Amino acid sequence: MNGSRLIKRDETVLVVIDMQEKLMTKIANREEVIKNTIKLIKIAKLIGIPVILTEQYPKGLGHTIHEIKNNIPEVNPIEKLTFNCYLSKEFTIRIEETGATTLIICGVESHVCITQTALRGIERLKVYVVCDAISSISEFDLEVAIERMKQEGVIMVSTEMVIFELLEKAGTEEFKKALEIIKQ
Repeated sequence: MNGSRLIKRDETVLVVIDMQEKLMTKIANREEVIKNTIKLIKIAKLIGIPVILTEQYPKGLGHTIHEIKNNIPEVNPIEKLTFNCYLSKEFTIRIEETGATTLIICGVESHVCITQTALRGIERLKVYVVCDAISSISEFDLEVAIERMKQEGVIMVSTEMVIFELLEKAGTEEFKKALEIIKQ
């Protein structure tokens, strides 16, 4: 994809994948992933970036954990059975409705739904996967997923990289509010 590799707020959607009750109890680095995902959600809300939330087979895996859902009560999750979010018609429609050309992806599991969605996403969009806001049950699977996505051309970033690229400058009221979020 041509053009700037910097993340631009008016072209971006945040995708939070499958942070559900039964999955999250077993996820490696669970607390860090939750904390960083909440920061991303709060920043998205602060600067007006749309948020899309998915749930993989909620009848079996439960719904989105309350720590996440409490921060985006207005967002209705997309229920899916497919690992690749793009195989859900509702997901594809919601992405198209945002007009976004850039996806920021966080959630679980990194080697399944995150990887498959990111690899499909790069066919059309710039895709940034937030390494400290994704995980798997197995740390090995997490490491392999990150390496594969890098090899395939997905851009790997950290939570703070995303936040500061979206903010672009210091000294504004928005920046002051963002600092409070970053320090949490």
